[in-house]
Amino acid sequence: MTGFADRTGLTLSVRPPRRYLWTDAFAVCNYLELFRQTGKKQYQQDAKRLVSQVHRVLGRHRADDSRQGWISGLSEQEGETHPTQGGLRIGKELAERGPDEPYDDHLEWERDGQYFHYLTKWMHALDCLARVTGDSVYNQWAVELARTAHARFTYNPWGGGPKRMYWKMSIDLSYPLVPSMGQHDPLDGLITYQQLRATAVKLSDLHAKSPLGQEITEMTAMGEGLTWTTNDPLGIGGLLSDAFSLAQLIISSNLRESERLASLLRDAEVGLEAFVRSRPLNASADYRLAFRELGLSIGLHAIVKMQNAIEQHPENFSDQHEFHVRLSGLARYLPLIESIENFWLEPSNQQSYAWTGHRDINSVMLATSLAPDGYLLLQ
Repeated sequence: MTGFADRTGLTLSVRPPRRYLWTDAFAVCNYLELFRQTGKKQYQQDAKRLVSQVHRVLGRHRADDSRQGWISGLSEQEGETHPTQGGLRIGKELAERGPDEPYDDHLEWERDGQYFHYLTKWMHALDCLARVTGDSVYNQWAVELARTAHARFTYNPWGGGPKRMYWKMSIDLSYPLVPSMGQHDPLDGLITYQQLRATAVKLSDLHAKSPLGQEITEMTAMGEGLTWTTNDPLGIGGLLSDAFSLAQLIISSNLRESERLASLLRDAEVGLEAFVRSRPLNASADYRLAFRELGLSIGLHAIVKMQNAIEQHPENFSDQHEFHVRLSGLARYLPLIESIENFWLEPSNQQSYAWTGHRDINSVMLATSLAPDGYLLLQ
């Protein structure tokens, strides 16, 4: 984390800040975990400083954009007070594609804009900071981001029925860049909104008493009948992390979501079976993507935590036997954690371009996997 902070301009003022929303969300949680483990206020301050820098960089238009100021269009003073109200840029190197420019599948991955699943990660990071510090402003910013993202990323399909979502939007959220829907976006949105609402109630913040009710209703409807099964390691890890968040909310907020939790665990196990069957971890470092594998290992860390939580609070879960069977089945894959972490801790594997080409996201997510509680626990 020290190397990450120096490379990206968080601690060295001589280096212009280089912010990337997904990586920075995990980094905030890592600083909170370092604070929890050491008691050193410095790490809590690092988390706050990173949040401030992300908002001032990714909440504003790019330096190479003709537009200036906050992407929300707010004044300088109002933007400082409500930095997430216009959403947050991804932080990609290339400028976004204009509304009249032709679509290029390869280039689009390198272009800026806004991703819903990055925004939910940032909502989670802000909410974790609110829970650790007791400062409700971070939860307020997360709720404001949720409201903006939901309003702009969701739409009513022409044929009727539940709302759908765009996968990628323009920086100012005025038009879609990729109109298809991300497989897990409705799920991420639903569980993250429920988490934000629980925190708002916990902190007794009058501005947001039981917020996001309509958004939760719409996300619930959007997810009906969908399957979450994937053989992508990052997607599987996300499912397991979401499942643990949901389990914690079932206990702390008395959510009646046992059936949804069981379905997430079933889909995660199906995905894990398919992933392991393809034997991708036998490849050399040059043919592997560390951050995707580390997303899986982070999620796998949640399995034992889920087992313990459900055993300690059986009254909150409708079918103890099914959860025991599901989590026991998933526990077969726990050795993958050590396999993935040890592989990417090996110095020779960190010399590969697969590592160096994505050094910041790889190193931050490796840190999360090695000490995952700051990210996984809703403290």
